[in-house]
Amino acid sequence: MAEAERIIGTPDIPEAAGDESEQSGSDSEETASGGQDGQRTEGRGKRKIAVLFAVAVVAYALDLVSKMIVVAKLEHHEPIELVGEWLRLSAIRNAGAAFGFGEAFTVIFTCIAAAVIVVIARLARKLYSLPWAIALGLLLGGALGNLTDRLFRSPGVFEGAVVDFIAPKGFAVFNLADSAIVCGGILIVLLSFRGLDPDGTVHKD
Repeated sequence: MAEAERIIGTPDIPEAAGDESEQSGSDSEETASGGQDGQRTEGRGKRKIAVLFAVAVVAYALDLVSKMIVVAKLEHHEPIELVGEWLRLSAIRNAGAAFGFGEAFTVIFTCIAAAVIVVIARLARKLYSLPWAIALGLLLGGALGNLTDRLFRSPGVFEGAVVDFIAPKGFAVFNLADSAIVCGGILIVLLSFRGLDPDGTVHKD
C-alpha cells in the first residue's frame, strides 16, 4: 500500500515544481518591470538635463556674441536708436550687479554668480521637469555670461566690468545675460506658485 501511495503521489511533484516556476517567473517579471520603470525615469531625467544645458549654451552664446559685437562696433560710438528715444543701444561697462546696482561689491557678485552655477549643476541631478529645466538653463546661461565678463574683462580677474548695451528710456542699461536671469527667475516664481517641484512632483500648500 505504501508503495502504491508513493507511485500515485508522484505526479503531484511536477505540479508543485510548476507552481514554484510560475511564482519565480512572476517575481522575475515584476523585477524586470521595476527595472524598466527605473530606466525610463532615468532616461527622462537625462533628457531634462540635456534641455537645461542646451538652453544654457544658447543663452550664453547669444550673450557672448552680442557683447563681442557691441565692444567692436558700438563702444566709444554714439548710441543707436532702435525705437526713437524709447529704446537705444548704448555700450557701457558695469562693475556692479544686474542693471547697475552695487558697483562697490564686484567681487561679491562674482562669488555669488559662481555659487549659483554650482547650485544649478548639483540640482540638475534631481531634475525631471521640463519647465524647471528651461528656467534653470536661463539662469545658468545668464550667470555664465556675466561671470565671463567678471573673470576676463578689465580691470582684472573677479573685478571685471560687465558689458551692458540695451538701454530702454527711464530704465537701467542691461544685457542679454541679465534678461536671461530675470526671465529664468520669473519662470521659477511661477512654477513655485503652481506647486511644481524640480523633480516633477506637484504639491499644494
